[in-house]
Amino acid sequence: MFVGLATLTVAQSAFAQEQRTTAPTPNTVWVGADGKFETEPDTALVQFDISAQENKLQDANQRASQAAEQVRELLRKNGIDPQQAQISRFATQPVYDYTSAKHRLVGYRVDANISVKVKDFAKVGPIAEGLGTMEVTNTSITYMLENMEAAKIKAVEDALRKAHNEANAVAQSSGRTLGELSYASVDTYEPQPVRPMMAKAMVAGAEAAPPPPTAEFSAQKITVTAHVNALYNLK
Repeated sequence: MFVGLATLTVAQSAFAQEQRTTAPTPNTVWVGADGKFETEPDTALVQFDISAQENKLQDANQRASQAAEQVRELLRKNGIDPQQAQISRFATQPVYDYTSAKHRLVGYRVDANISVKVKDFAKVGPIAEGLGTMEVTNTSITYMLENMEAAKIKAVEDALRKAHNEANAVAQSSGRTLGELSYASVDTYEPQPVRPMMAKAMVAGAEAAPPPPTAEFSAQKITVTAHVNALYNLK
């Protein structure tokens, strides 16, 4: 019985505190507004995997190294320093056959996850096409904005400008003058990366595949949104 009473007392106290916090403040106006900033992406992130499997680890490493050199040559051909490419993961592991009772070692696999940022979008197509003729997998392209923080600030500025205009309209319609900003809270929202569909990888020497569905289309614009809650004083 004592425990139940204590719980009720705490709940009532918390409710009373919330009521005091949310109670309207005299001579103020509370507004909320949404803002956004829209711009073209300035960076294409090209990601792909180099994978090689052979009976011997040394052969798998050699095959992966040959594929990596092909990638470096492709980047050089398109005016990109291979050192700009980054490896996020490199792994070697044995490969077993699990179809029999005894796990039989059948070879070794080498995997490397590589990404490179491309500023000149005219180079994205040739790079993607070149990767399609190599022993790489999981090729994807993500269009992004390099300086996302600056875009967030512009979205917040837009939201705060709208909030100020709304608060000023309330003040003027009530015969008052809008005072200084007393309080503000901000939430920003980043868009999901834009990943266009890629064409299937082509095998060297095979008949050229038709252009991918994304050919000759521009990248989707990036829109960053923000929501501002603001409290202004009234004079």
